[in-house]
Amino acid sequence: MLKISNLEVAYGGIEAVRGIDLEVPEGSIVTLIGSNGAGKSTTLRSIVNLVKSKSGSISYFGEELMGLDTTKIVDKGITLVPEGRHVFPDLTVLENLKIGAYMRKDSLKEDIQMIYNLFPRLEERSWQLAGTLSGGEQQMLAVGRAMMSRPKLLMMDEPSLGLAPLVVKGIFDIIQTLNKEGMTILLIEQNANSALKIADYAYVLETGKITKQGTGKELLNDESIKEAYLGKSQRKK
Repeated sequence: MLKISNLEVAYGGIEAVRGIDLEVPEGSIVTLIGSNGAGKSTTLRSIVNLVKSKSGSISYFGEELMGLDTTKIVDKGITLVPEGRHVFPDLTVLENLKIGAYMRKDSLKEDIQMIYNLFPRLEERSWQLAGTLSGGEQQMLAVGRAMMSRPKLLMMDEPSLGLAPLVVKGIFDIIQTLNKEGMTILLIEQNANSALKIADYAYVLETGKITKQGTGKELLNDESIKEAYLGKSQRKK
């Protein structure tokens, strides 16, 4: 289980995250929703120590993560798929996947084939430079690269951003498939409707504070959440 207690993160004199508490139980899908600038990405980046926390506690199965090097956190089974994908554009699909396993010393063959089975498009384009892939293909590659470290907890920051609706559906199908296979997911997603539909539990983050929480179904049916995040067209569904 990942547990965050009283986390505070500041940039200069501005508090981005203000004393939040949240839990991600093993084997669950947990989502953070909220407007831009609410502190969602900062929360994920603080978990892997890409952003320094001001105070609080971040523990994983009882072991404190704050202060650890990012590589040590990855080695414990926590991986982040960042917003914007950030693939290496001048390297091939296969080379990008291998970079995701840079800390491993064992054979990568089975894991690469597992990712190709999950994302057949990547196998078809294994020789292709990542920078020439479509946005959806780059997102598949970003997820596949993260999986090469064999994470137990996969954190995803806006995986559907800028993608066509059909591609978005495919990404969410993959998230559910990974979860059914035992992977724990912590998800940030602007598409609140899709995120809440698959989430076991959800938190609403506003200006650095958690203002509401509950099961995905509870928040999906919450009138204030519908008004703020789901939009008129989605409220009718």
